[in-house]
Amino acid sequence: MYRYNDFDTAFIAERNAQFRAQVERRVDGSLTEDEFKPLRLMNGLYLQLHAYMLRVAIPYGTLNAPQMRKLAEVADKWDKGYGHFTTRQNIQYNWPKLPDVPDMLDALGEVGMHAIQTSGNTIRNVTADHFAGAAADEIADPRPVAELLRQWSTDHPEFQFLPRKFKIAVTGSPNDRAVTKAHDIGLRMVRNAAGEAGFEVIVGGGLGRTPMVGKVIRDFLPVSDLLPYCEAIVSVYNLLGRRDNKYKARIKITVHENGLEKIQELVEARFAEIKPTFGGFDQELLTKIEAHFAPPAFKTASTDGYEAARLANPAFRSWTDTNLTAHKADGYAIVSVSIKKHGATPGDASSDQMRALADIAETFGHNELRISHEQNVILPHVHKADLPAVYAALREADLATANIGLVSDIIACPGMDYCALATARSIPVAQEIATRFDELKLEHDVGPLKIKISGCINACGHHHVGHIGILGLDRAGVENYQITLGGDGSEDATIGERAGPGFGPDDIVPAIERLVLGYLDLRVDADETFLQAYRRLGAAPFKAILYPEKAAQNAA
Repeated sequence: MYRYNDFDTAFIAERNAQFRAQVERRVDGSLTEDEFKPLRLMNGLYLQLHAYMLRVAIPYGTLNAPQMRKLAEVADKWDKGYGHFTTRQNIQYNWPKLPDVPDMLDALGEVGMHAIQTSGNTIRNVTADHFAGAAADEIADPRPVAELLRQWSTDHPEFQFLPRKFKIAVTGSPNDRAVTKAHDIGLRMVRNAAGEAGFEVIVGGGLGRTPMVGKVIRDFLPVSDLLPYCEAIVSVYNLLGRRDNKYKARIKITVHENGLEKIQELVEARFAEIKPTFGGFDQELLTKIEAHFAPPAFKTASTDGYEAARLANPAFRSWTDTNLTAHKADGYAIVSVSIKKHGATPGDASSDQMRALADIAETFGHNELRISHEQNVILPHVHKADLPAVYAALREADLATANIGLVSDIIACPGMDYCALATARSIPVAQEIATRFDELKLEHDVGPLKIKISGCINACGHHHVGHIGILGLDRAGVENYQITLGGDGSEDATIGERAGPGFGPDDIVPAIERLVLGYLDLRVDADETFLQAYRRLGAAPFKAILYPEKAAQNAA
């Protein structure tokens, strides 16, 4: 993984010192909250319902054991002993005191971490496939490109005050695990007819109040052209994007209002203009960055003990069936650690759990961890011979829930428990759904099913691309939950269809239970997933399950 050089270290120290002075001026009253707001947002500090919230960047979701331990230390020393992993592969601290924030940032700087551009109308934390560098289906590790984009975008003088926030995601696999089509720029690594690796470039994706699937602006872009081409896209958006209405300021609206052809024409013209100015320096930098991402020294060992443990321990076998993914190296597996124990808050990890994960990564995982956009933690490189020991350590840390990709592996935003923008609670709904299906002991029979919950129309819980999406709204002072069906965040990205009227807070969990149980009766066999059944049958039978009284009236 990338390690900071002297320039990076000095840059972070200077930014932290600058922000420390700004905080001191806010505390002594020299700055009003309105004056302080843009300064704190540039450093990832929000003012939420009950307290400030610090959002720390985990670029492309990659961190090592010392960094994870530092996150635990920050949680213990300046927060309430836990952190919240987000759908942007960041971590949030929900209870910092303003005078402590500069000390928190300095502590993070000791291990090469920061909170720069995790907020504001700028290019945010670049996200990537959480299996990057390990996945068996990968064309190439996309993280060097993500790091190149991070360095290019950090404090870019032209892009600090864009019309709205700007998000980039990159994947090196044909199977899209980075939701690239729901980003302002999505980059999917592909091969051309000659077998050369490059990127399919997608623009104008996004969720929120106006969800849109991104459009392909370039079928194939050579890696050597990536940085100037991305700069061309953001330059065109910076000039053309609307600033008169923040709800219409994202690039998805710019593409929609102007048409893809016009945007493509402007981008290509800008690209031709600026490409010569790069002079190959970006490729020299990329080559240096790539050296940081060399694969670890994979070991060779027998997997007989792993197979024997699977036969001997049903709980271990169940965990391996759901929480492991194929690795590119023989004898290895990718381990997805669920931060979604039944009834727990999705994405919340205690400081003790963070330290346990750091220890496991250091002992068994080549000192690498990843944060997924699905709010789980990944051990990307674990030899199968070590999996029984890893499982035992995870059980001791209360992190061995075998539910990755199942009903209880729910994505949920903080909702009205924390967020000042939320109109309904998300966390209790996620907890109740997970607890209910654990009681029914059905989620393994149900199979792969992605439920995503947002507490407002900003869609931080990605509900639009959930197989089942839940959107919490306020209806005359009462929480009301709309259900969407058939969403998909993969390479076949689809925006879910609203099923019908919303459900009250006491009715939403029974409605989801009714829906999932109804699906079991509709599927052709145990191998047909919820999404496959929905695509085969259409919305009608699922709506009839959700609204039986209406279905009965129509039948009459």
